[in-house]
Amino acid sequence: MNDPTTLAIAGFTMIIVFMYLIMSKRMSAMNALILIPIVFAVGLGFYDAKLGKMMFDGVKKVAPTGIMICFAILFFGIMIDAGLFDPIISRILKAVHGDPMKVCVGTALLAAFISLDGDGSTTYLVTCSAMLAVHRRLGINPIILPALAVMENSVMNIIPWGGPTGRVLASLNVEASQVFVPMIPGMVLGTLFVCFMGYRWGLKERTRLGVLDLKHDTSHDTIVEDPEVAKLKRPEKFWINAALVVVLMVCLMNEVLPLAILFIIGTALALLINYKNKDQQARIAANGANATPVVAMVFAAGIFMGILADTKMVDAMAKMIIAGIPQSLGPHFSFITALVSLPGTFFMTNDAFYFGVLPVLAKAAAAYGIDAAEMGRAALIGQGAHLLSPLVPSTYLLVGLNKVEFGDLQKFALLPAVGISLIWLATAVVLGHIHL
Repeated sequence: MNDPTTLAIAGFTMIIVFMYLIMSKRMSAMNALILIPIVFAVGLGFYDAKLGKMMFDGVKKVAPTGIMICFAILFFGIMIDAGLFDPIISRILKAVHGDPMKVCVGTALLAAFISLDGDGSTTYLVTCSAMLAVHRRLGINPIILPALAVMENSVMNIIPWGGPTGRVLASLNVEASQVFVPMIPGMVLGTLFVCFMGYRWGLKERTRLGVLDLKHDTSHDTIVEDPEVAKLKRPEKFWINAALVVVLMVCLMNEVLPLAILFIIGTALALLINYKNKDQQARIAANGANATPVVAMVFAAGIFMGILADTKMVDAMAKMIIAGIPQSLGPHFSFITALVSLPGTFFMTNDAFYFGVLPVLAKAAAAYGIDAAEMGRAALIGQGAHLLSPLVPSTYLLVGLNKVEFGDLQKFALLPAVGISLIWLATAVVLGHIHL
């Protein structure tokens, strides 16, 4: 219907318009994902029944990812409601008595556990509620707490239900096991690196402040809790809830069932174990509020990707990119993408990079025999520093909770955050998950 040059130009223009509108906040990402490609498709002459089929084909492709994300958020939300992580918080608080180094390492570990629910705002709220009083009581540099929280959340943010990986899965139509599982060794090393930074910063604070005796000061051991929230706790179910999480993670790692099915089953069991029938709907409604925006975005992305693919715009764009790349650099496309993802995900939103740029790069890389899963892994490398971007709303919550300046947090944590990405990249290269 249109020649390749016209399709390529239209595709690039569509992505630029999409990125401009969401980055300038003239349109929400969800509306832009749905409406912009429709406008361009109609402009290219795709206004018959085929347009509806293109959109629905895209939605069907991302449906497993949307379902998985929905039930993963529900599952971990229920675990937090039931108080699964409360004993961990209490143990960390009791173990760090008066020692700035232990406080900093404990903060990093706590952020790692809480980040499992995939929601940055929850991580910051719980971590800061538990640790802020301790940091302030000891006089620790106020920038350290938010720095550790944002860095550890950056590490855990690439779990499949955390957002970035869900976008990668949706845009490339690949499985979580192909993209996420190979990233796990890097995540482990990234967490150890954040703990090491906490250790280093904590040692400096210990030298400056000394160790304060807090044995007779228990005010920091208790988190002031809403009575309604306290009613949801199920401390007597701790071990069965912990066992459920462990079994679910083992099944996930071993690909016993598709991830979406595992989390559907896990959510049903979590509700059955912890709440009576009359309370289960309330828990679904409460935690569903966190899931709905993410899932809606995934299905909106399906429309965007369906139109981009079925109009052949992405094919034409890929051919134009390939024509402009020196032949010698083609086999290194995934490594180049990993490097590009650092500034790419910092200066663009995740939606703009993963839905706009990544599919085109992946299509171009396919010409050199590089599969979509490897490109997905490469595109996630930049997430180490993404949360320090001024485009991330949850980070403003973090600096607000800690009463620090956004610029000060960037100045303090940006280089270590880039270090997380470099650790991920080195690990992926060594293990053969990204090829040089």
